[in-house]
Amino acid sequence: QVLLVESGGGLVQAGGSLRLSCAASGSIHSINAMGWYRHAPGKQRELVADITSNGSTTYADSVKGRFTISRDNAENTVYLEMNSLKPEDTAIYYCNVDYVAGRYFLRFTAWGQGTQVTVSS
Repeated sequence: QVLLVESGGGLVQAGGSLRLSCAASGSIHSINAMGWYRHAPGKQRELVADITSNGSTTYADSVKGRFTISRDNAENTVYLEMNSLKPEDTAIYYCNVDYVAGRYFLRFTAWGQGTQVTVSS
């Protein structure tokens, strides 16, 4: 079983910055993609950014140029650096990890517990 522990959320004024982190632990053979999703009230959960095992990244159009995703493979940790935050970035942010585990090297997906990010105007 894999455990994802998120940290770094909070309250910040518009224009400010926050850094989220998500550490994966447990019996893992390898981790493929790691990413961040967010869920705002009244909206569907959306992909914010993800990063593959070789470092290729994808960003939602709404965060391009403001957010940066990175990962530390040795620590099984993914980060999301968020700059120039806007009130519309307010949401619960969830870490997502695609990994291989178990006797038969099967592929699984795990979700973090979510961390609240609130941007005041």
